[in-house]
Amino acid sequence: MYAESTAVVGPLASSDEPHSWDLCAEHAERITVPRGWEMLRSGSGFAEASDDRDLTALADSVREVGSATPVGRPSFRTLPDFDDAPRGRHRATEASARTAAPTPRPGRRGHLRVLPDPVD
Repeated sequence: MYAESTAVVGPLASSDEPHSWDLCAEHAERITVPRGWEMLRSGSGFAEASDDRDLTALADSVREVGSATPVGRPSFRTLPDFDDAPRGRHRATEASARTAAPTPRPGRRGHLRVLPDPVD
């Protein structure tokens, strides 16, 4: 029952668990639970921050793969042009009357970010 639930605060889980959140040490110490819940805190505390070299190496690898140009894959610009097809009500305008395709940005924006150390 929801009113009699238990919250466990401890080290990060090694697998993804439903209804679990990754908290920094500061928030893990300050977290509270709803009235009627039981709070269990891990006696082992929290692990120290891992070495940044592994994370940096992973980010560099992802960045290299993302910046590499695909070989043998056709670009959407090299595919046959089907705009001359007479069917469909949206084909009434000439291709030249439509706005030009947007110019792609140079390079690929990575999805990984480097955050500053909160201690600094």
